[in-house]
Amino acid sequence: MGGWFSSSSPPPQDSSVHVVVVGGGFGGIAASRLLQDAGISFTLLDLRDAFHHNVGALRASVQPGFAERTFIPFSETFGESFVQGRVQRVDTETQTVVLEGGREFQYSHLIVCTGMIGAFPGRFVTEATLQSAVMAYGDLLEQVLAADSVLVVGGGSTGVEMAAEIKTQFPQKKVVLIHSRVHLADPGLLPSVREQSKEVLLEKGVELILGEKVSNLSELQLNVVSRNSEVKTDKGQTLTSDLIISCTGLKVNSDAYASSFSGSLVEGGALKVNPHLQVEGFSNVFAVGDCTDIKEPKTAYNAELHAHVAVSNIKNILSGKELTSYQTGSVTMLLAMGPDDGVGQFNGWQLPRFLVTLGKSRNLLVWKSWRDMKQSQH
Repeated sequence: MGGWFSSSSPPPQDSSVHVVVVGGGFGGIAASRLLQDAGISFTLLDLRDAFHHNVGALRASVQPGFAERTFIPFSETFGESFVQGRVQRVDTETQTVVLEGGREFQYSHLIVCTGMIGAFPGRFVTEATLQSAVMAYGDLLEQVLAADSVLVVGGGSTGVEMAAEIKTQFPQKKVVLIHSRVHLADPGLLPSVREQSKEVLLEKGVELILGEKVSNLSELQLNVVSRNSEVKTDKGQTLTSDLIISCTGLKVNSDAYASSFSGSLVEGGALKVNPHLQVEGFSNVFAVGDCTDIKEPKTAYNAELHAHVAVSNIKNILSGKELTSYQTGSVTMLLAMGPDDGVGQFNGWQLPRFLVTLGKSRNLLVWKSWRDMKQSQH
């Protein structure tokens, strides 16, 4: 006899168990869904009232109507378990998360999934409603439409995808990508995949300036057409462009927790986690996704894997079982180079371009987030 509870039904809930999930990105919604399915009481906190499928953020900047598909209302999935607000601090003594405005949430377990912050449009980390978020992308699309030339600053994965999206949607526009390093895309990718991203950009007609840095970025207006803006590089070049889009400056979003977990931070603000994804020094606090110090590319795919480990371990703690460990695997990463092309690798193996196009580039996996949120696309 296996006792009263089959492995699929949740254990009876102790009313003192309440998980607070800070941040509703890919890791946050995966964790919240797992808690919901397990019947564990939780509260999900986020700045916005809608999940942002930010894998589609760049296409939302160039393709009319796409932005609406990338925002999915939290409350339709999580009901009362979702609360919109900005986390001001975490009080680890009283196990309370405090929002701006003073509202407090008691936790028995905490999952921190605050992600990264960076320049718009690649990142959209600001207080917003679904409508205002969609409008922000619509406004940028109007600027892209109005510009004859676009300069993309930064040739990491976001910059590479951004330049490809613009040039594919508007082949007649002059698109220039400037990158401070010689090799494009994420350093965690195979050299052959990084080289292939360069080939695709050149095939599409994107002009590349590699190994040079924009020296007057702080003086330039971003995301707004300003005809023939002068852009200077550290090598003494002067370029002109109608529209400048920055895809640099990604950093860990540690505002919500930096003061509370100052002893558990690495340089740059990421949280130190053990193999069980517990934050160093706290057995009941977990970190998931981009805000962890795990050495691997920061992807939605990895954030979801982390969420599974963190929630499994909360269940293991509650039922007195041994904790599971997170294993970093070989890098899996797909870059959409416009709807018609892509490069990438799966478990450390380079994929043919047509497979990346089928798997990711055509629809940017938007359907998956709607499915994960148990909603049908409006």
